[in-house]
Amino acid sequence: MFDLHLIKKVYAGLPKKVDKAKKALNRPMTCAEKILYAHLFDYADLKEFERGKAYVDFAPDRVAMQDATAQMALLQFINSGKKTTAVPSTVHCDHLIQAQVDGKTDLGVAQSANKEVYDFLESVSNKYGIGFWKPGAGIIHQVVLENYAFPGGMMIGTDSHTPNAGGLGMVAIGVGGADAVDVMAGMAWELKMPKLIGVKLTGKLNGWSAPKDVILKVAGILTVKGGTGAIIEYFGEGAKSLSATGKGTICNMGAEVGATTSIFAYDESMARYLKATGRAEVAESADMVKEYLDADPEVYENPDLYFDQLIEINLSELEPHVNGPFTPDRATPVSKIGQVAKENGWPLEVSVGLIGSCTNSSYEDIARAASIASQAVEKGLQTKSEFTITPGSEQVRYTIERDGFIATFEKMGGKVFANACGPCIGQWSREGAEKGEKNTIVHSFNRNFSKRADGNPNTHAFVTSPELVTALAIAGRLDFNPITDTLTNTKGEQVKLDPPAGDELPQKGFAVEDAGYQAPAADGSSVVVNVAPDSNRLQLLTPFKPWNGKNIEGAKLLIKALGKCTTDHISMAGPWLRFRGHLDNISNNMLIGAVNAFNGETNKVKNHLTGEYGEVPKVQRAYKAAGVASVVVGDQNYGEGSSREHAAMEPRHLGVSAVIVKSFARIHETNLKKQGMLALTFANENDYDLIQEDDVFNFVDLVEFAPGKKMHVELVHADGTKNWIELNHTYNEQQIEWFKAGSALNLIRKQNL
Repeated sequence: MFDLHLIKKVYAGLPKKVDKAKKALNRPMTCAEKILYAHLFDYADLKEFERGKAYVDFAPDRVAMQDATAQMALLQFINSGKKTTAVPSTVHCDHLIQAQVDGKTDLGVAQSANKEVYDFLESVSNKYGIGFWKPGAGIIHQVVLENYAFPGGMMIGTDSHTPNAGGLGMVAIGVGGADAVDVMAGMAWELKMPKLIGVKLTGKLNGWSAPKDVILKVAGILTVKGGTGAIIEYFGEGAKSLSATGKGTICNMGAEVGATTSIFAYDESMARYLKATGRAEVAESADMVKEYLDADPEVYENPDLYFDQLIEINLSELEPHVNGPFTPDRATPVSKIGQVAKENGWPLEVSVGLIGSCTNSSYEDIARAASIASQAVEKGLQTKSEFTITPGSEQVRYTIERDGFIATFEKMGGKVFANACGPCIGQWSREGAEKGEKNTIVHSFNRNFSKRADGNPNTHAFVTSPELVTALAIAGRLDFNPITDTLTNTKGEQVKLDPPAGDELPQKGFAVEDAGYQAPAADGSSVVVNVAPDSNRLQLLTPFKPWNGKNIEGAKLLIKALGKCTTDHISMAGPWLRFRGHLDNISNNMLIGAVNAFNGETNKVKNHLTGEYGEVPKVQRAYKAAGVASVVVGDQNYGEGSSREHAAMEPRHLGVSAVIVKSFARIHETNLKKQGMLALTFANENDYDLIQEDDVFNFVDLVEFAPGKKMHVELVHADGTKNWIELNHTYNEQQIEWFKAGSALNLIRKQNL
C-alpha cells in the first residue's frame, strides 16, 4: 500500500482545518471547498477567497506524470536545483506504446523504439526519489485510481484527465509540467479559486444507460468551455448509486467541458473499491472523518445557495448518448443518432468499435461490455465491425483474462491492445488511415477531435459507453438502437440484445503477477542522468531569456487561427510523441493543425519578410533568426483539450511574443504564463475581426504591465491605417514576475541557487 502515512497525516489534520475554514467563511461548505481549504499552502492566510477571481496558493499531496509530459517536466525539474522531490511523485509509461498488432507484440516494439526515453525517465526517477511505473503497467489515471487516489486528498498530474481520481473523492487537477515542478520543488502551487457547478443526480441508471451517459449529457449542456474555471461537484441519491469507477469515468471526462476538476463526496462505493484494491486501512481511516469528506447537509438541501450553477439529471430517465463527431459536446440520444447522422451525411457504417482507455477500462466496464459480446456469440451474431480492447492497467488485464472476458471478446473477433493509451491519443497504426477515406468509428474514449485517433481528418469519431460501442460494433451501423432494434443472426433469425450486466468488482478479487511498479533508489545521489548531445529524442533545456523591459514593437502576425484550435492543433500527438523530450524537434509541429483564417488552409502562412507562404514553424524560425517579434491570434476557448505544455513551450522556444485570443482554456493559459509568454484576450471580442494578414502589432504600454491594468496594442495595417485594440489579462504580481524573468522556472532556479 502506498502513501498510508501521508494519508493518515492528511486525515489527522482535516477536521481542525475544515472547522477553522467554516468559521472563517461563516457558512456551510461543499465537499470540494473542504478539500481546497484544507490544502492551503499557508493556513495563516485563511479567508474566504472569491471564486473565479482570487489566486490561491495550495499544497497538493502528490504529483503524477505520464511519460509524454514527464519528459519535459523532469527536464525542467533537473534545472530547479533540487536534490529530491518534496512530495510523493510518480512517472507512468503509457503514452508511447503504439497500437498495431496486439498487446504483447506492440509492447515489445515500444520498449525497443523508446528505450532511450524509458531509460531517461527511469534514471531521473531513481535519482530524485520518484516512483516509476514501467511500460505495460497501465494508463496513469487507472493506475492512480487503483493505488494512490484517496478521499479528501489533493493531487496534480501532467495530464488533463487527472480528474479521474475524483471518482475516489479527490481534488485531482490536470496541469502543465512547470506546475508539477513547483510542487515537486516544495513550492506553493497557484490556482484561481474555482467556481462551483453542482450536478444533482436523482433516480438510478437502468437498462443500457451507463455512467458514461451522465457526462455525455453534461457535456451537451455545458459545451466544451462551459465548465472552464469551475469544479463540478456531483451529489444526490443518484450519485451514491454509482460505482467508484463509474464516478471516475464521469470525473475523467469533465476535462471535456473545461472543468478544473470534478468530484463526488466519499461514500460506500468508494469504500468498497478501496477495500477491493487492497486499501482497507484507507477506507477505515476515511470512515473516521467521513463528515469532512462530504458537503455539509445544508449544501445539498439548498444547492442553489452554494453553487454558482446547478444542473439536475434524473438517472432513471437518462437515455444512452452518442456524442460527436469531431467534438465531445455534440450530444445525441441513441434513439436519434441515426436520424441526425442521415441529416448531416455522416457515414452510417461503423468501421471500428474501440473500448477501454483511461476513461472506461474498469472491471465493471469490461464486464458489462463482455456481457454483450457473449450474447453475440450465443445468439449467432457475426460482428460487422472491427473491435479492439485497451485495458487500463495490468491488474485489470490480468483479472479480466482470469475471469474469461478476453476469451469472450476474442470469440467475437476482438483484438486486445497493450495496457496503454493507444488509439485514444493517436497512438494507433491504423491500416489504410493514410488514404483519408470518410468513415465512422465509435469508441469509449474521452476525445474525438478531428485526426485524433488515426490521423485521418475524415474519420468521424463518436464517443459512447463501452457496452454501446460493443453493440454498435456487432450491428456495424451507427443507427442501430439496441433498446428497440433487432439483428439478423447466421440462421436468419431476428434476435434482440439484452441490456448489459456485469459485476462492479471481481467476485474473486483483483489479481496480478507483476503490476509494473519500480521503487526509486534509496539514495539517488550517485545516479547519473545521461542525455546524448546528438539525441533526436531528448534535449537538455536552455533557460529562456528574460524580458528586456521594453515595449514590443513591429511584431508580425504569425497566424490568425480560425475556429476551434485545441492543443492537438497547436502541438499534435500521434507520431510527434517521440519528440516530447526534445523541444527543438517537436517545435516543428507548432500550429501545423491550426486553420489560417485568411486562406482556410493548415500549415500555410505568409512570411512577411519575403512575402511568400510557408509552413508555420519554418516561417516562425525565420522571424526568430531575424530578431522579429510575432503574434498568434485565436478564437474562443483557445488551447482546449490536453494539458500538454509543449503547446506553450514551442511558440516560446521559437520566439512568439504573445498569444491574443477571444478566450483561453484554463490549463493552456497557465502554461503560457509559466513559460514567460503574454497570454491576452480581446476586451472586445469583435476586435478579432479587425486583424488583417499583413498587420504589425505595437504593444504601447507593456512597460506598465500590472495586475488588473488593461493593455493596448496599436494595429498598423498594410495601407497605413491603424486601430487601437484594448486587451485584458489575468496576470497577478507573481505571474508578471514570471514574464519578467523569462519563465517561472527561471525564478525557481534563482531561489534555489
